[in-house]
Amino acid sequence: MRRYLMASLFLLAACAPQVTQAPEARPNLQETAFYPATTGLEWVYLPEGEALSTPPFRVRVEGPAVFEGQEALRFRSLGRGEERVYYRQVGPFGVRLLGFQDPSARVVFTPPLLEYPPEVLLAVGYRWGGTTQVRVELLSPGGREPLAQGVLNYSMEVLEEREVGLPAGTFRIFRIRQTYQDERSQDVREVWFAPRVGEVRTREGRILVERNFR
Repeated sequence: MRRYLMASLFLLAACAPQVTQAPEARPNLQETAFYPATTGLEWVYLPEGEALSTPPFRVRVEGPAVFEGQEALRFRSLGRGEERVYYRQVGPFGVRLLGFQDPSARVVFTPPLLEYPPEVLLAVGYRWGGTTQVRVELLSPGGREPLAQGVLNYSMEVLEEREVGLPAGTFRIFRIRQTYQDERSQDVREVWFAPRVGEVRTREGRILVERNFR
């Protein structure tokens, strides 16, 4: 099962069933945390280069949850037939990704994958990473069925800090390269993170067009 690990991780979204678009979150919330994670926060994204009139993707903080026996925060992503829930821990250590789940599959990282470091360390040139055991399971009415498992190595590097203008506003961002490696393949992504705003460009290449907090 190990040889299909990377493909399983990054192609699961294509298997998600159609869902109803999420309703609007309440507007004008206040947020002061470096890594925003207050229940009710919402980000609205469009793929880079698409017209603002096209259907968006939404990411919303739904609040506390338990994932694989650990306390976490639930982040739900919805749009264009995609529905996925990410389970994260946010604290002085930064942001940890415990795993994620959509209606058809569940992915668990052991130990959690460190998406972001402590805020005092986030600066141009800083690198972090690690190794995690990944378990991918298919979900069905009868329970869970193993799909893939193996070791995933990852590394992150802050390439630059600069100002960018986007439909949602002008932001001072850290441009971060994310590299994921298993036994057979490598996947390289780029994220733009703005302190106290969140990701203004996601690893899927989606650009922030709106948010419900200041």
